Amino acid sequence: MSGIDACLSEALAIPGVRGASLVDWTTGLALGAVGEGPNHDHETAAAEAAELARLTFESSAFTQAEQAGPAERAGQADGPVEDLIVTARGGYHLIRFVETAFDSSVFLYLWLDRAEANLAVARFRLRDLTAGLVLS
Repeated sequence: MSGIDACLSEALAIPGVRGASLVDWTTGLALGAVGEGPNHDHETAAAEAAELARLTFESSAFTQAEQAGPAERAGQADGPVEDLIVTARGGYHLIRFVETAFDSSVFLYLWLDRAEANLAVARFRLRDLTAGLVLS
């Protein structure tokens, strides 16, 4: 179990990560940030990523599995969306929704260098980081 600062520090240690932030997707505010932000601006990146996260999380196109019966949903996480991956020419943008005891309105956002990062490794590490994150 780790807090925000420890989680972000561990995220920055993932190979190829240029920057990381924990974002509240209802407000678009970064609750914490480390490393570089896209265009050197964590706050703008957080707000824009929050808009994308909110649209995806609330879209019926991505939540159809939630309408399945209990047998079909067995083993699924509580939320309808786990990750978002945006590939750009120079990098990857990876968003992982964080399950919390309260409203689950936060996500961990990584900006990765495309030439140095391994997207699969980053996804697995991000999953482990969010599972151990304690928000208070």
